[in-house]
Amino acid sequence: MRSTRPTRSRTLPVLGLLAALLLPLWTTLAPHAAAAPATGTAAEAVRVMPLGDSITGSPGCWRAVLWNRLRNAGYTDVDFVGTLGPQGCGQEYDGDHEGHGGELVTHVADRNLLPARLAATRPDIVVMHFGTNDVWSDVAPDRILAAYSRLVQQMRDSNPDMKVLVAQLIPMNPATCAACAQRVVDLNARIPGWARATSTGRSPVTIVDQWTGFSTAADTYDGVHPDASGDDRIAARWFPALAALLDAGSPGDPGDPGGGEPACSATFRAVATWQGGYQGEVTVTNASAAPVSGWTATVVPAGGARVTQVWNGGLGTAADGTATVVNAPWNGSLAPGASAVFGFVATTSGTAGTPSAVVGCTARAAAS
Repeated sequence: MRSTRPTRSRTLPVLGLLAALLLPLWTTLAPHAAAAPATGTAAEAVRVMPLGDSITGSPGCWRAVLWNRLRNAGYTDVDFVGTLGPQGCGQEYDGDHEGHGGELVTHVADRNLLPARLAATRPDIVVMHFGTNDVWSDVAPDRILAAYSRLVQQMRDSNPDMKVLVAQLIPMNPATCAACAQRVVDLNARIPGWARATSTGRSPVTIVDQWTGFSTAADTYDGVHPDASGDDRIAARWFPALAALLDAGSPGDPGDPGGGEPACSATFRAVATWQGGYQGEVTVTNASAAPVSGWTATVVPAGGARVTQVWNGGLGTAADGTATVVNAPWNGSLAPGASAVFGFVATTSGTAGTPSAVVGCTARAAAS
């Protein structure tokens, strides 16, 4: 006689087997609790936008050199951002950027192109070398600086605490533009004054001298775009200024990468003018976190003027009119933030306008 007992004892093992088979699938499909971001992840990184034209983006390998230099110095919480991706530079790096080949800074401002790029990337710091194509197109410095102002305002609209590094452009000497070399000098001479008027305590604008010491013959492959040597020079100039911004939140903390290489800044002002010449003054300031033992400044007067006399420094003049001024014995040693001033006389043509000059400097570290 067939048993009439309930079949539950057979059903339960089958259900148990199904549950065992379905559990891994449920575990895979079930939502997981969000994990807290680890310290130092990209979610907490400082977002840096390299902004410019082909010098920044085609391929712009100074970005690769700079990124690796930052990492080697201990800055591992930096995220380069931009709507464009990396190009081959022969080394691993964070290649996101906003360097659009062929763009004019005046076109970007006039066409309101930057706000969407800022919204997509949300930078904390912008590193800007922009205006080479404008110079090539003979756009007046006033228009270029007006475009700079508009872009900085758009950056601040995106982030009221935006920090901006703006380059005095590297030199240009393309075969098809004989006037470009002087146009760069004329624009660069105006940038420091623009920056002083534009900078605020909350959103500082810092000038980085990319012009001084850069050779179109040795550091470019076509008189305009940097080669490997040029990439190294550009990265070396950006590094201390960018590192200073990255350090600003916790200056002097143990384990910080330190003050970096010795660095200085230089500013020009016209003291007096007369027919055929003017008197100028240059202030050299120690921009690093450690004392410096000396400095060398360069002065390139605009409009073909030439420096003929210097006091509080030693003068040397190159064939192209670039004046090199070495500190005097009594004003070379500078504590962090301290300044020295030298004066000069320059001769001009009868048609020269308001005096201006591109100035830069390099510093020598104090003996340890």
